[in-house]
Amino acid sequence: MNIHEHQAKQLLGGFGVPVPRGNAVFSVDDAVSAATELGGPVYVVKAQIHAGGRGKAGGVKVVKSVDAVRDAADDILGKVLVTHQTGPEGREVRRLYVEDGCDIASELYISLLVDRASSRVTIIASSEGGMDIEEVAANQPDKIISLGIDPATGLQPHHVRRIARVLGLEGTTAKQLPSFLASLYKAFGDLDASLIEINPLVVTGAGDLLALDAKMSFDDNALYRHKDVQELRDLTEEDPAEVKASEFDLNYIKLDGDIGCMVNGAGLAMATMDIIQLHGASPANFLDVGGGATTEKVTEAFKIILTDDNVKGILVNIFGGIMRCDIIAEGVVMAARNLGLTKPLVVRLEGTNVAEGKKIMAESGLDIIPADDLADAAAKIVAAIK
Repeated sequence: MNIHEHQAKQLLGGFGVPVPRGNAVFSVDDAVSAATELGGPVYVVKAQIHAGGRGKAGGVKVVKSVDAVRDAADDILGKVLVTHQTGPEGREVRRLYVEDGCDIASELYISLLVDRASSRVTIIASSEGGMDIEEVAANQPDKIISLGIDPATGLQPHHVRRIARVLGLEGTTAKQLPSFLASLYKAFGDLDASLIEINPLVVTGAGDLLALDAKMSFDDNALYRHKDVQELRDLTEEDPAEVKASEFDLNYIKLDGDIGCMVNGAGLAMATMDIIQLHGASPANFLDVGGGATTEKVTEAFKIILTDDNVKGILVNIFGGIMRCDIIAEGVVMAARNLGLTKPLVVRLEGTNVAEGKKIMAESGLDIIPADDLADAAAKIVAAIK
């Protein structure tokens, strides 16, 4: 789950991370009130969307009067921002963040994430802040350091010293880094975050460290432990189909292909997408119905797949271990019948009660194409849509 910049700053501020003063607003008048409360003399008006590249798209404006805040807010609020992370459709700006301006001496980069290869929280730091870290990695790899933190010992002084050297920090500024990093590391662990990115982390004219921007993502599987974080979810920033899927405990991610997939198990879903690609087509989605799918869940899964106009056919690939194939077959038949499905449908079933499942589909009177194995299923659905 992702949250907005102003929400991330509020959370991090609670852990002692220094952030600028600011207020989230939903109208032009509220933006003016927020600026008046801050007092100036420099204000920053920021679009709040779940995407990077806001500044390049005209979503961040630095101004020097309350009247200019009004103009900036009026310009940005309701605007559709198109960035490298939004896609061509862009995102509508529904809220703004008005914060104090900052005297910037230098811009740096700090992030914490989970390195799945080492199963450790990893700190990435660079002296090249304020730009895409991918660009720095490609063009100036010597400007980046990546440090895995042993969970048994946690953040250590030698980590801080190495990061300070890479960032070029000295004197009183370098002395602030241990507490800054410790606060980030604690926030990451205590909140079950999957990403904290501070870009830029700035050194002010007075030599202080300040998180000028903040991005946070969280492990969905741990949100039950953090009701306060869960309440920060902004459904307007998420794909409507993915929101609907979450209501039925379906794991759905929209992709760019034309073959809809319904599979049980994340690994099998990945293999299904790979073999579709191998046979010359592309998956339209990742959809894992889990190990306890009911007829209702299968029906909803079909509905969600069919909300994508790019879908030309559907491949159902079920291995019935915990899940029974006859239950899936009943759900597939009911969904296809109730939804009036006219697009090609290939179903591969294997496992518990597979004979009963195949019988249910064969006797349904529907145009369901059975498949013997995964390769056969992929070949049949690709042939059907072509």
